[in-house]
Amino acid sequence: MYIPGRERKVIELLLHADAEMTVKEVAGKLEVSERTIHRDLKSIEKVIAPYQLELIKKAGVGLRMIGKNTNKQQLELALSSASFVEFTPEERQAIMLSTLFETNEPIKLFTLADELKVTIATVSNDLTQIEETLADFHLTLIRRRGYGVKITGDEADKRAAINYLITQHLDPFDFVSLIKENIQKKSKHTGNVISDRLLGLVNPDRLNVIEKRVEQTRSELPYELADSAHVGLVVHLALAIERLQKGDTITFDPVYLKQIEETKEYQIAGQMIHDLKKTLHMDIPDDEIGYITMHLLGAKLRLNPQQVQADADLDIRLHAKALIRYIGESLDVDFSDNTTLLHDLVAHLKPAIYRLEQGMHISNPLIEQIRNDYDDLFHLVQEGAHAAFPDLDFPDDEIGYLVLHFAAMLLHGEIALNLKALVICSSGIGTAKMLANKIMQVVPEIKQVDNASMFDVSNADMETYDLIVSTIPLQGFDGKYILASPMLTEAEVQQIKKAIRQRKLTYQATEAKQEVKPKQAHAVGENFTTQLEAIQNYTEAILSILKAFRVTQLVEADGIEKMLSMICDQLEEEGWLTNNEIVLNQLLKRERISGLGIPGTSLALYHTRSDNIAKPHFSIYRLREPLTVAGMDGASTKVDTLLIMLAPEAIHQEALEVLSYLSSVIIQDQTSITLFESGDEAMIKQFLSEEFHQFLQEKNLL
Repeated sequence: MYIPGRERKVIELLLHADAEMTVKEVAGKLEVSERTIHRDLKSIEKVIAPYQLELIKKAGVGLRMIGKNTNKQQLELALSSASFVEFTPEERQAIMLSTLFETNEPIKLFTLADELKVTIATVSNDLTQIEETLADFHLTLIRRRGYGVKITGDEADKRAAINYLITQHLDPFDFVSLIKENIQKKSKHTGNVISDRLLGLVNPDRLNVIEKRVEQTRSELPYELADSAHVGLVVHLALAIERLQKGDTITFDPVYLKQIEETKEYQIAGQMIHDLKKTLHMDIPDDEIGYITMHLLGAKLRLNPQQVQADADLDIRLHAKALIRYIGESLDVDFSDNTTLLHDLVAHLKPAIYRLEQGMHISNPLIEQIRNDYDDLFHLVQEGAHAAFPDLDFPDDEIGYLVLHFAAMLLHGEIALNLKALVICSSGIGTAKMLANKIMQVVPEIKQVDNASMFDVSNADMETYDLIVSTIPLQGFDGKYILASPMLTEAEVQQIKKAIRQRKLTYQATEAKQEVKPKQAHAVGENFTTQLEAIQNYTEAILSILKAFRVTQLVEADGIEKMLSMICDQLEEEGWLTNNEIVLNQLLKRERISGLGIPGTSLALYHTRSDNIAKPHFSIYRLREPLTVAGMDGASTKVDTLLIMLAPEAIHQEALEVLSYLSSVIIQDQTSITLFESGDEAMIKQFLSEEFHQFLQEKNLL
C-alpha cells in the first residue's frame, strides 16, 4: 500500500486527537495551506473507509475520525507495516540526523537515499535544512564529494541536539516507556519508524540500570524529585552513556564545577556515577558529575521557590526585576509589589541561566501552543528578556516558559476582568440560554451573557462584547465569532477559553482596573409606567406558559416530521398557531441548522419564533417508541420526549427572558432532566411554578 507522507500524518493526527481538530490546526502542524489539507481529505476518506472509520467534518468545529478503537488500532498497524510509506521532509530529516549521530564516520549520500527510498537530490535538499538546525547548536555538517556527510562540533552541543531531536518527535515520558516496553517484549519494533530510530540511540538494558539508580537517588535527596526531572535525568544519562561508549567525551566548565563541588547535589551525583561505573563496567569521567548536578539543582530550585530569596544570586534577582518592570511598563500594569511573580521568575531563571551558560539545550514541548495563544505577549517578553539580560541569548523555548509566568499573572491575578459575551441562536429563546449557562460554568471570567436571535444580529452592538458565540453560521457577519453546539464539546470549550485568554491579554491595565459601575436605581416615580409594563409582560408570559402547559402521549407516527406535523395541527386547532405548515417548516429548518436532541438525555427541544404563533407556548409530547434525531453535539441520539417551545416573532423582551429562563432550567441539573424525562405533568408544572416564582423574586417583582 502506498500512502503519501502528508496524508499519513493527517491520519495519525486525527487518530490520536482527543477532540475535533480544525483544518487550520492540521495545516499549521504540517506547515501547509488549508487548501492542501482540504484536497487531501477525499483521499484520506478512501484510506480509512475499509476500516469502518468515518471522517466527520463539522463546520466551525473541525474534523474528527470516529469508529471503534479496534478499527483505529488496525488502521494504525496497517500504516506502520505498509509496504511503502512516503516520509514527510521532517521525518526524513529526523532519520538522517539519528543516522549521523549514531556514527562518527562519514556517510555517503547514496546510503541515505537508498534507506529513505528517495533521490540523492532530495537528500541533498534535506541536508541543507539539517545544516540550519545544527547551526542553532553550534554544530557543523561537513559535506564533501567522495567523502560523504558528517557532523562535527563540541560533544556537549551534540548531546543537546540529540536531546532536542528526541523531544521534537517523542515526549520524554513516552521515550522511556517505549524502551521499557521493548525490554519486556524483547523487540525493538514499535510500529513507528521514527520512534524505532530514536530508540536505537539508547541501549535498553543500560537504560534499565540507569533508571533504577535514578530511582534510588530520589530517596537520597532532601526534597522530592518531580517525575519530569526524573525522566529528564534518565534520558540525559542514557544518552551520555551511549556517547561515552562511542568514545565521545564531554567537558564541563572547571570554574563552575569548583563552585558546585560543595553542594549536596554534587555529592549525590558523584556517588551515582561511581555506582554506574561499577554496574556498567565502564569508565565515566568526572565532568559528567557536573551535568548531573545541574539537573538536581534545577529540580531543587523549581520545587522550592520559597528558598530562592536566600539561595539565588542577587544578580539574577535584579535582572528578573528589570524584566518585570519592562513588561509592566509596556502593558501599563503595576507588577512592582507582586512578590509571587518575582519569586517564581527567579526560581525558574536560576537553573535556566545555568543551562544557557553551559550550552545545555532547553526544550519546551508547549512552544507552538504558547506562540499561538499568546503571540503579542511572546514578542513582548522576547524584547524584555533581551533588554534585561543583554549578555544572554534566550531561545524561543525558554521565552515560552517566561511567557507562561506573565500570562498566569495577567489571566488570574488582580487585573482579572468581568467579561461580557453574546450568544446567538436562530430564535434567541431555546438553545441560546442553554449555551449561555454552559459558557458561564466553564469560563468563570464571563460575568454576563446576553442572548439574541439571528434576526437581532444586525441591530446588536457587537463591539460591546468580549466574546460572540453562535449555534448557527452567521451569514454576512464579518466579525469574529465561535460556532458551537448548545451543549459545548471539549474542543469548543478550548476555543472559547483561548479566545478569552487572547481578549484579556489585549486589555491595558487602565481598562482592566476600571470597575463596572452598578446601574443607578431609578428614583421612585421615574419611568413608573415602563416598570409596570415590564411587570405585566413578565407575568403574562409566565401565565401563558403555565396555563397551557400539558404533557401529551402521541400516537405512533412515521418519523419526526410526521410527529411534528401532528403537533402543529393540534396547536392550530387550539388557536396557538395561525398557519401550522409555516411553523412546521420553521421547526424542521431549525433542526437542519443544528441538532435539537439534548446529549445525555432522552429529550429534544424543538423551538422557533414566527409571526404565525399567537402567544408564548411550552408543552411536552411523549413518544411510545424512541426516535433517532440529530443531537446538539452533532451526533445522533434517541429521544422519547419532545419539548415544544414557541414564541411570536414580535415579542416583548420580558417574554423572551421568561422563555430563555425556561430553557435553562430544563438542563440545570440531573434532577431537572430526570423530571422532564419522566413526563409527570403535575410534578413538572409544580416545578415550573416554583422556578418562575424564584425568577420573579430575583427580578424584585415579588
